[in-house]
Amino acid sequence: MDIQHPYLMFLGDAPDRLAAKTAQGVADWRPEWCLGQFRMEGCNADLQLPDMTMEEAAAAGVKTVIVGVANRGGVISKPWIAVLERALELGMDVAAGLHNRLSDVAVLREVAAHHGRTLFDVRHPQEDYAVASGKKRSGKRVLAVGTDCSVGKMYTTLAMEKEMRTRGWNADFRATGQTGIFIAGSGVSIDAVVADFISGAVEAISPENSDDHWDLIEGQGSLFHASFAGVSLGLLHGAQADALVLCHEPTRPHMRGLPDYKLPSLEDCMSANLAAAHLTNPDARFVGVAVNTFHMSPEDAGSYLQEVESRLGLPAVDPVRNGVGRIVDQLN
Repeated sequence: MDIQHPYLMFLGDAPDRLAAKTAQGVADWRPEWCLGQFRMEGCNADLQLPDMTMEEAAAAGVKTVIVGVANRGGVISKPWIAVLERALELGMDVAAGLHNRLSDVAVLREVAAHHGRTLFDVRHPQEDYAVASGKKRSGKRVLAVGTDCSVGKMYTTLAMEKEMRTRGWNADFRATGQTGIFIAGSGVSIDAVVADFISGAVEAISPENSDDHWDLIEGQGSLFHASFAGVSLGLLHGAQADALVLCHEPTRPHMRGLPDYKLPSLEDCMSANLAAAHLTNPDARFVGVAVNTFHMSPEDAGSYLQEVESRLGLPAVDPVRNGVGRIVDQLN
């Protein structure tokens, strides 16, 4: 899917900032695409963007209204429908990453068709993908992998893209989740792809490219997570990554959502990911460790990063506190 920008961020009646975390992620990483926000009565989230009506957004040149809020159950709330209908009537597309599909709301589907607008349900792939071929592709690729879910894989790859572009490198972030798709403007929500086609979908979003081009592929899940390891494996095979970055959050007592499963050691995680990656790229290697030290003091974080770096012989950084420059240096 190819979502047109600039955006209006629809926050609806979000009860707090966390409910609008998707919108916040887009505003943080693509501020130049976000012209404003739309908030309904009772909304307690604020992206610090100009508040706009749908009419003002259309006049300002907004191309797509992004539903950047998630309510309980991921449903399209009835009070939202009239507002989104108005956006379509004014010539804007609408995109959402909810479990419920925009296209399943009859009035939105009919109004979009009448006005020639597009409804993007980014959690649900809108095209068929081929089975992966495993054929070697030109261009170079980085894939973020993790010891667990939600440890910073998207943030790390976005930070690397930004750093590489600052240096004048030819680099693109490739999104594999709904928030990443809004940030990139394209991609596939890989966890919604039928299992046989996961690797093929990754091949499709990271096709052949020039020899100096780097794709920064957003990782998902973990090979050690009993719920989501299948998606992680498909990403490893489809990415054909030349370089892997290990993402980790060291303060967790267990795998997210699985209290009976401990986090793997960094060494075991690296070994398993390399073994899987080598199926489609025998030269795949780790180039760094990105650690989320949010819950650690600056002193404890510094000591931990130094210990990891000494133990593994790779640059270990917190992308937020330290940046990712030292990892990008390893790609030269």
